[in-house]
Amino acid sequence: MESKDMTTRVTGVDTYAVGNGESDRKSSDGSPVEVTGSMEMTGQRVANEDDVAPEVLEHSLQALENKKTAWWAYLTTRDFWLVLLIGQVLALCITATNTFSSLLFNKGTSIPAFQTLFNYIVLCAIYTPYTIYRYGFKRYLGILKVDGWKYIILSFMDVQGNYFTVLAYRYTNILSAQLLNFWSIVCVVIVSFTLLRVRYKWAQIAGILICCGGMGMLLASDHITGSNGGDPPTMLKGDLFGLVGATFYGLSNVFEEWFVSKRPMYEVLGMLGLFGIIINGITASIFDRADFQSAVWDGQVGGYIVGYTLALTIFYTLAPIILRMASAAFFDISLLTGNFWGVIIGIKVFGYTVYYLYPIAFVLIIVGLVVYFLAGSMLGDSKKPWLGKNQEKGVAGVGTAKLKAIQEARREGLVGEGMA
Repeated sequence: MESKDMTTRVTGVDTYAVGNGESDRKSSDGSPVEVTGSMEMTGQRVANEDDVAPEVLEHSLQALENKKTAWWAYLTTRDFWLVLLIGQVLALCITATNTFSSLLFNKGTSIPAFQTLFNYIVLCAIYTPYTIYRYGFKRYLGILKVDGWKYIILSFMDVQGNYFTVLAYRYTNILSAQLLNFWSIVCVVIVSFTLLRVRYKWAQIAGILICCGGMGMLLASDHITGSNGGDPPTMLKGDLFGLVGATFYGLSNVFEEWFVSKRPMYEVLGMLGLFGIIINGITASIFDRADFQSAVWDGQVGGYIVGYTLALTIFYTLAPIILRMASAAFFDISLLTGNFWGVIIGIKVFGYTVYYLYPIAFVLIIVGLVVYFLAGSMLGDSKKPWLGKNQEKGVAGVGTAKLKAIQEARREGLVGEGMA
């Protein structure tokens, strides 16, 4: 590799960073430039976030990984603490949605599909217009035509995961429903290993097992204190619903990780919202019709639905970042602390009491999250095996290894400022 190849500057093309870290390109006359891969122009490399010479990416990725001075070095990086923080924010969001669902149920309003519909409406309202603004209407329709079926599959799995998981709590006890959530982690690991060629290191497997051990301690605490909801006669039905919901959740998490590693987040979230409205609307019209008619409707219920929607929208907005910076597996085990946060909130809202095993279990899960990243590279899980050796098939967006490589190349003067 010759240095002159990497230090070449290209004039006439500017890259404009958008608010969420994704990039778009415009030529010097203001017209959009569509980039599909690396490109040669009269012997010069076009250096920007979507089109950087493979040798530049290779050099920068190696430089980042060579910064590792100890097996625990990644734990000292800002990325690790950011991923850990986002994971707990997501767990709090899930706890908030569960709390609002419980408040709605206590009011006599149990409409699992309908109450989630508003989340998809908000996602579509925020991200679809922005996607059209970035791409133009013609290109947006082209994406719908080519990739629409993929987004339909993603939306279907997401909607059904939400619906069946909530439905499981109607028919089975809390202990059983939460145990079935482990199946989501199993699905993620199996699908990632077989389809996406992810190879888990010993520390990652140990971290997952430690987190599951912490979750098991939470469940044991619920059983000991008798807060697992008893043994309803419809447990088998509820367990089957929980199993279906956990399967859809696991599949959708892996599929979304694959999507956001290749496409801008605003596109993925906009499409998820658009098709989610349709699929969730159909689901609600079929399964929530009777519940909708018998539901209680007042200002308090409206407030609970607004709170539920706000928490879920924040969750959906932050999820792609952790899926890029970490993985679907880390995403799933991060949410295991949701039970602990649920009890903390429940003390104030529902009058819960804390059993001594809860703090211990919370610490154990956090330890598992830390262990997950031991003995890993300085890029964590942001370097995805399905994007190629140099991440050339991926998008250069917030949290991606490709963007980190370009930023490193910038620091070394291999690409120009404002060009990536």
